[in-house]
Amino acid sequence: MTSCSIEGYSGGPDAPTVVIMTDTSSRPAAPQARPVTSRTPHRSAPAAASGSPGGVDRPGAARRSGGAERLSGGLARLPGLALASGIAVVATALGRLAPVVGGPVTGIVLGVLVAVAVRPGDRLRPGIAFAGRGVLQAAVVVLGAQLSLGQVVRVGVGSLPVMVVTLAACLAAAYRLGRRLGIGGDLRTLIGVGTGICGASAIAAVTPVIGAAEAEVAYAVSTIFVFNIAAVLTFPALGHLLGMGQHAFGLFAGTAVNDMSSVVAAATTYGGPAADQAVVVKLARTLLIIPVCLGLAALARRRARTASGVAATGASADGAAQTETAAVDGAAAAGAVDGTTSAAGRVGVGRLIPWFLVGFLVLAAANTAGLVPSAAHGPLGTLSVFLITVALSAIGLSTDPARLRRTGPAPLLLGGCLWIVVSLTSLATQGLLRYL
Repeated sequence: MTSCSIEGYSGGPDAPTVVIMTDTSSRPAAPQARPVTSRTPHRSAPAAASGSPGGVDRPGAARRSGGAERLSGGLARLPGLALASGIAVVATALGRLAPVVGGPVTGIVLGVLVAVAVRPGDRLRPGIAFAGRGVLQAAVVVLGAQLSLGQVVRVGVGSLPVMVVTLAACLAAAYRLGRRLGIGGDLRTLIGVGTGICGASAIAAVTPVIGAAEAEVAYAVSTIFVFNIAAVLTFPALGHLLGMGQHAFGLFAGTAVNDMSSVVAAATTYGGPAADQAVVVKLARTLLIIPVCLGLAALARRRARTASGVAATGASADGAAQTETAAVDGAAAAGAVDGTTSAAGRVGVGRLIPWFLVGFLVLAAANTAGLVPSAAHGPLGTLSVFLITVALSAIGLSTDPARLRRTGPAPLLLGGCLWIVVSLTSLATQGLLRYL
């Protein structure tokens, strides 16, 4: 039998103390009865949580509410997206005046300058964030329309070993040297894929997969840019010094220079046949984005599962609630896998392949099948570069210069070392294959 009484309640504002007393006459006596008290005032639950009569949600009202929220969210993105697009237009115009630099790098520089001069407020942040993620993913999708899976065959089986060995050496060096220099995993991954594959395009593809921060993307792109300029200035002279033929230099430029604009600039300086060969090699090299992104996504997902399992096991003695909290925290510490959300700590179950990479493959396959008219290649290429410029302009707007200063010169040193590794590996592999 249980009785409930209220002690010390005089009608004042303080909550009453509720003492629950249990009749233990029919049970063995406990050593000492301890009352359970609660100082939370009793409140009646609301009759209805929704706005519909009787507390019953109506599906139509829910859909209208969700649509209104999406519309509101889309409108909230417009100011920041407009600012990033405006900067991209200016950067594209300046990039045409200096093709070696290009629009994307100019966009990120202008974005950083604007962020330093006038820090973007809360009104601009939703659109800037969308441009830095969503537009970046769209740019990768459009990039696939320029590629044909058959281009790998046309560049010749002999060039594939050079590309694969160069990429493997670059990624291995990025991992080992980056750890020795104390550089974080995301930043060394961005610098590694940017140097080993195709500069800003590779960074654009990998960023949503690993959930890298804007400051890390800005630093990686800036590092790649510095050594692109160095390659344009030094590689033609190096090619003549080594007595390289046109096709050999085209293969060298296509595997050792990153962004397409710099590849074209370096190879054109050497000769027309070298430029043609370099462009085809560079486009085929871009396809290496696919296995790299799949590998990084699988690695991130495995780490997330491992962290969640360890956290859950370690917290099991503390109760179910603590276990759940620790598991969520463990997953959050592992990084992003879901390319749709691109938020660190969110693991999309069943989404090992990001959506934008699927779109990239679909357009590449469509182009291979001849479904993309050749006349559309130029405009689509221009569109992809502009979208990358918009995204990098937004990343520049999101950059914290103080954080870049705290990062120090180590990433720049890593970029220089990787540039040397890639260049020497390309030359050595061609030497072993008797291409030089």
